[in-house]
Amino acid sequence: MPQQIFIAEQLRIAALLKDERIDELIVAQGRYQIGDIFLGTVENVLPGIDAAFVNIGESEKNGFIHVTDLGPLRLKKAAAGITELLEPRQQVLVQVMKEPTGNKGPRLTGNISLPGRYLVLQPHGQGVNISRRITSEGERNRLRALGVLIKPPGNGLLIRSEANSINEELLINDLESLLQQWEAIQQASESFTPPVLLNRDEDFIHRVLRDHINPDLARVVVDQANAVERINEFLTKDGKQNVLVEAHNGSTDFLQHFRINSVISDALRPRVDLPSGGYIIIEPTEALTVIDVNSGSFTRSANSRETVLWTNCEAAIEIARQLKLRNIGGVIIIDFIDMESRRDQLQLLEHFTSAVKEDSARPQIAQLTELGLVELTRKRQGQNIYELFGKACQHCGGLGLTPLLPGHDLLQPMAKATGLVRSSSLSRSDEQVSANNNNLRRNQLIRNRSNEITSIPIHAAPPSGSSFQSPINETTSEATTNDVSGNRQDPELIGVRMDSEQEEVFSFLGLNPVLLLDQTPSNENFLVRIVRQGEEIETVLEEAKKQLTAAVTRRRKRGKGGGTTRVINRSNSEARINLESANPMDDDEAIESSQNEIKPKVVPETNNSSEETQSIQNLESSEPEEGSKSDQEIEDPRRRRRRSSASNESDS
Repeated sequence: MPQQIFIAEQLRIAALLKDERIDELIVAQGRYQIGDIFLGTVENVLPGIDAAFVNIGESEKNGFIHVTDLGPLRLKKAAAGITELLEPRQQVLVQVMKEPTGNKGPRLTGNISLPGRYLVLQPHGQGVNISRRITSEGERNRLRALGVLIKPPGNGLLIRSEANSINEELLINDLESLLQQWEAIQQASESFTPPVLLNRDEDFIHRVLRDHINPDLARVVVDQANAVERINEFLTKDGKQNVLVEAHNGSTDFLQHFRINSVISDALRPRVDLPSGGYIIIEPTEALTVIDVNSGSFTRSANSRETVLWTNCEAAIEIARQLKLRNIGGVIIIDFIDMESRRDQLQLLEHFTSAVKEDSARPQIAQLTELGLVELTRKRQGQNIYELFGKACQHCGGLGLTPLLPGHDLLQPMAKATGLVRSSSLSRSDEQVSANNNNLRRNQLIRNRSNEITSIPIHAAPPSGSSFQSPINETTSEATTNDVSGNRQDPELIGVRMDSEQEEVFSFLGLNPVLLLDQTPSNENFLVRIVRQGEEIETVLEEAKKQLTAAVTRRRKRGKGGGTTRVINRSNSEARINLESANPMDDDEAIESSQNEIKPKVVPETNNSSEETQSIQNLESSEPEEGSKSDQEIEDPRRRRRRSSASNESDS
């Protein structure tokens, strides 16, 4: 696949294209860059963490060096604590191996290495090492033998993958330039006072071409015309003469014209869309980076298994590209879509391994975990895209959310509407409250009636044949009627239009027709009338009002006219009490009233006379017919049997 390189030398940004897509960004910005060589001074030695902080002069943050990275800086060759290997104010020659991130300063090492086009010189190293990408055993033996011959004593050599099939002359020339560079660094370290920067790859174009071109390079574009000659010179020495080198002459910005800025903006977003309709989410954290794969709108496969496998394979290719583009390093966790087939899982791992094979950071992929996650590590190479081009939001501090505290902000409207069918817990609660209210009303009515009965004076019966009317009747009847009418308000009449199907459904489910209204009635005391098709709502409500008025009138007449007469024999004296029986407003009160009513008890006398019998008959005959009928309807059968037995004994 042909490779293209776009280089903005002024901004020190380069983009590597593959298949007309930007796969990798090279950025050389900031105070510290990987490969910089400094002459510094040891500031602090911390035995608790086996590390030291070195002042390298260009930032408030000192460089960090661990005991395992000291290399030739050790004062003693034997293994010992860092306090015995380094001391404060000691001058050290160090190289930046990791750029600063966040609140951390750059990480340093004492093992200096100078990269060339084909070789890497390690002044304090040992032996000859060959790149793993050179797989031919014959070529590896040839390069190893050549390296042993040309390697200076006391130095180490690393033969890069670009040296594959390269003749000996080019390797020797590359080594001679690296030795000259190292000699100049040593002379500068003896001449200058720390802290000072001794060496840096100032030629950005040379660095990009040296480290990133491959045999498929087809085109190089730069932002300045004077850089074309330097590029052609480098490529000629490298044996690449068929590469097109040109300078950008357009009026638009270089990064804008080649869509480099657009790619950077998209790479800062967490979501990346896949060609088939799926997408991946990339979320970096302090400890690791999490990547989630989703199928999205992809539905072109015949079954779910093919859909999942296809989406995961597409995601594996895109994840490999995004790791290089965003320069993500450290621990990476990928949550692919779950696959039940072990064969599909192995196929996905093989596909992902081949996708990251060309990554220079050498990702190490672990096996699929029990939770279906793929774990891998990737070597950190400089700052990632979030640290280079991202800035924390000044409002949320990089959290991505602004707090909405309860009581101060309203995140979403409060739920006030109620459902048509209430939950069982609320229904039981309402039934309990209603039962408690009914019990309170019953107890209050019983106490009122008990007070009325206990306050009635017992009058002696007048002589036979005299007309007697108790003054209690009128008072009690009026008080009861006024009490009932005062506590009860006329209900509100409501008409609800319903068709036959709605009426059948509501009656079957036991639902209230009021649920069909747009607004619930504010008055709790209401009566509902169903208005069927062809009926006028005014006519139905007027008829219901007449029926309600007639019912109230009948109850009042029944309350005024009906009475009960009870005979009580006490200490051989006769008394007659005429009690008004108020008509209960509901069935529950009627049952409670009948259960708590004072039951008459007729005590038979041994000396019964005809006058007593006559007085009882007169009293019974003096009761109104309507009241008598009402009492007979609600009279307890046991009371009726006692009365009949008393009459039989009197007749005998």
